[in-house]
Amino acid sequence: MRVTYDHWPYPQWIAHRGAGKLAPENTLAAFRAGANFGYRMFECDVKLSADGIPFLMHDDTLQRTTNAVEALGRGLSDVGGEHPWGTLALLDAGGWHSRAYTGETLPTFEAIARFCLHNAHFLNIEIKATPGTERHTGEVVARHAARLWHGAEVPPLLTSFDVASLEGALHAQPELPRGLLLEHLWPGWLETALRLGCVAVVCDHTLWDSSSMTQAKHAGLRTLSYTVNDEAQVKRLFDLGLDAVITDRVDAFTPANP
Repeated sequence: MRVTYDHWPYPQWIAHRGAGKLAPENTLAAFRAGANFGYRMFECDVKLSADGIPFLMHDDTLQRTTNAVEALGRGLSDVGGEHPWGTLALLDAGGWHSRAYTGETLPTFEAIARFCLHNAHFLNIEIKATPGTERHTGEVVARHAARLWHGAEVPPLLTSFDVASLEGALHAQPELPRGLLLEHLWPGWLETALRLGCVAVVCDHTLWDSSSMTQAKHAGLRTLSYTVNDEAQVKRLFDLGLDAVITDRVDAFTPANP
């Protein structure tokens, strides 16, 4: 289906980085944990390895969420996108979180896509490019998404803070839905979202008020918010008319159906 303001298939609740507090973020274990709490839509971060394989990781560097320093040595680059997938696939992406997840690996985008498709889950893909590769990453991720979801009823939602990444996604696969991520309301944010053909704006939860919500809705854009972990904030946002919340607290909030 073509996702538009009037044809919006996604649920109100989205698990952030899988269930990235209860399990190692951006891993298959985190997705399974979120699914066990009833979540049907997940957010994740996708970037490219040095040889062009899309994989899940939030940071530019490997240090926080893998054992890269131990495995690769201190003399090698800590930038994830500067290593081939064959190297990245051998890293431990779970031990940093807790002993129970030691040995959990970085997943490819394809592995996560197939998990979601097999289980009828929805996906919000944040394009998280290594600096300097923004447009190229947007193009590659969009092409892979179009291939993997070919024939699926509901496509994934592609989002990014990087305008160049969204431009790349628009150029490569214009039929896929896009959303502009914002950590502040910079001049021209609304015009940029419309120029990029976005169907949604995804803001830091503090940015949504009656004014910004009205502007987005009147422009025909759906509204989402990250990362909302407080019950009072959830109520405030839904009272404003927010369409979806991205949360870490999959154990605290029971997700609603679409």
